Amino acid sequence: MKKKYGIEVDCANCANKMEDAAKNTAGVKDAVVNFMALKMEVEFEDGADPKAVMKEVLANCKKVEDDCEIYI
Repeated sequence: MKKKYGIEVDCANCANKMEDAAKNTAGVKDAVVNFMALKMEVEFEDGADPKAVMKEVLANCKKVEDDCEIYI
């Protein structure tokens, strides 16, 4: 299952850090951040709970970029 989320991030480098953090979150099969559109597309592993996984994605993204936001 794929879902798109709005994000708030200040620079392209920070967006890349967010993408890497999302990809390394349990339950995420793949993630792509589009800095220009301020969107993140997340593909979830089969059987994963998107809401629970996205809470972890946000926590992991805040570790690398503390002022980022993901609109869940």
